[in-house]
Amino acid sequence: MKKEVKDTIIVELGEKLKEYPHFYLVDVTGLTAEDTSKLRRKCFKSEIKMVVVKNKLLHKAFEASDVDFELLYSALKGNTAVFFSNVANQPAKLLKEYKDKEVPTLKAAYAEESIYVGADKLEELAALKSKNEVIAEIVTLLQSPAKNVVSALQSGANTIHGVLKTLGERPE
Repeated sequence: MKKEVKDTIIVELGEKLKEYPHFYLVDVTGLTAEDTSKLRRKCFKSEIKMVVVKNKLLHKAFEASDVDFELLYSALKGNTAVFFSNVANQPAKLLKEYKDKEVPTLKAAYAEESIYVGADKLEELAALKSKNEVIAEIVTLLQSPAKNVVSALQSGANTIHGVLKTLGERPE
């Protein structure tokens, strides 16, 4: 591969690292062409960008990045695919489908501005909540007291109405 092509690939990887806030390094050693194609389709449906890269080029893209990815360097061995995603836990959920199989397996991940190294982190990554999920939970928690107050006022109004009606119907 010519140096110009390598430089172009490094720049493109750098742009993807900036574009997507989360990415996973996945070992795809031993996947057949058919299995790889199925995996790509699943990634596409889950809005995950899958890119198979040379470890050396990805290493150089990490070095050129503003973020310190030094902890990920040890995971750059064997065949590596990078799963880029806008949702932190989406690739982990996809990889959990393959948990009983040997490949693909998680090597490392960069999610929610944290670095996770090792396949044992898959459960932890799958349990991460996205920004939208956390916001939805907060909104629900904030609405709960307001709903209770409205409900209490409505039931109180019915009670007062019933008392007044009974008093009004009572003979003097």
